[in-house]
Amino acid sequence: MSELSQILSTIRETPDDSWALATVVGVSGSTYRLPGAKQLLRADGTSVGTVSGGCLDADLVRIVGEVIESQSARFVSYDLSADDDDVWGFGLGCNGVTEVLVEPAATAAPFIIELAAAGDKARGLAAVTVVSGPTIGARLLVREGGENSGGLSADLEGAAVEAALAALHVGRHVNVALTDEVHAFVEVQVPAPGLLICGAGHDAIPLARYGADLGWRVTVLDDRRAYLTHDRFPQAAALQVGRPEDLHDLVTLDGRSDAVVMTHNYQRDVEYLRRLINSPARYIGMLGPRARTDRIIEELKRDGVQIPAKALRRLYAPAGLDLGAEGPDQIAWAIVAEIQAVTRGRRGGPLRDRKGGIHQGLVEGRNE
Repeated sequence: MSELSQILSTIRETPDDSWALATVVGVSGSTYRLPGAKQLLRADGTSVGTVSGGCLDADLVRIVGEVIESQSARFVSYDLSADDDDVWGFGLGCNGVTEVLVEPAATAAPFIIELAAAGDKARGLAAVTVVSGPTIGARLLVREGGENSGGLSADLEGAAVEAALAALHVGRHVNVALTDEVHAFVEVQVPAPGLLICGAGHDAIPLARYGADLGWRVTVLDDRRAYLTHDRFPQAAALQVGRPEDLHDLVTLDGRSDAVVMTHNYQRDVEYLRRLINSPARYIGMLGPRARTDRIIEELKRDGVQIPAKALRRLYAPAGLDLGAEGPDQIAWAIVAEIQAVTRGRRGGPLRDRKGGIHQGLVEGRNE
């Protein structure tokens, strides 16, 4: 279950005024979490999610108590860039600044419900939340197409809608100035990406589970009806019975779709790749030796399938990062890790070898 889903579940199960929601709305330098990270807290220290890995919790609990008592939002900035032990009494030396909006959970609940639902819908959602000025915490929800709802004043609404649509276009959280005095955090939730698993064998079970846990809407496709059961794939959003030839009739693929072919049957794999190789899917993985995939590619070319170089660049075979994986669970981890790296524009190597910041260049607008 994602962090956002856990927070939403907690709000629904305990709908009282004793919770506050903390959201990272700005960062600079090295920080543990990126903008959009959330944490639900009570004044007694109970919490769900995290905005800092726990290092800010002591002070956040103090702020939460004040927010719950006043039922009004607060903006707080934590500068952890010093290297000595005097920084917030923790000696963190993280060399970064984390800006956090803390608001009553009762106020934030409708927004959290809308944000979570946006992942399951076709249109993205952007929330423009005021973080400075006289109306901290005021918010406007804007959907792709410009439809909006919320509580911003008329003089801010035009700039807020424009900023929201721009953020939706690039799929990225941003900070904007609505006026000289009023600044806002624009949080984007785009539709959840789709993970198509072609083949419902035993090794597809952990892949479906891990994919769903990381936020993909998982579809499992196989022509063996007995394999497609809720008991085997409880986290899957859809179980589709069909042959490879039925793929495009049963599944819609777009630029946020990923696919893995794992039938362990050569001819089925040929037919699945025939329909996937020129699809809009951004990642196509295939199990099996590289020579086997090369043979499939050559067979498709002999059949007249045009396979441009850009299509081959989206094909990862054998699928998965080189982790020394053994067995279905480890192989599934290697595959979801590779998909994550590819879709985030990373190579998947050790962070110690990375040049530049850990989070530098990330553009996904999803809440993980």
